[in-house]
Amino acid sequence: MLNALLTGSDPASIALRAQIPHTQVADRCGCGCVTVDLTVDRAAAPPAPAHGNPAADAWYVEPEDAGVMVFTKDGYPSLLEIYSASSEPITAWPQPRFVER
Repeated sequence: MLNALLTGSDPASIALRAQIPHTQVADRCGCGCVTVDLTVDRAAAPPAPAHGNPAADAWYVEPEDAGVMVFTKDGYPSLLEIYSASSEPITAWPQPRFVER
């Protein structure tokens, strides 16, 4: 999912993509959705240059009412959030091919 979101050619996207192999899920959201907190081995990859937050966001083509965002802290991915316009939490990650940037 991070690869699908961080497709830009800007320096921040490039640096964040380089961190993906060193990124792990640290915790899961308590509401039942698939949002996850992330942690990065900071000794293995330098931080991304300054950028906005969320670092990337997109809507899904399927399901139609869902979106995804990646947030960073100190230049490293910290949260991969999925959200829905409906009241039901999304309990499974849609395929990255359904991301529409």
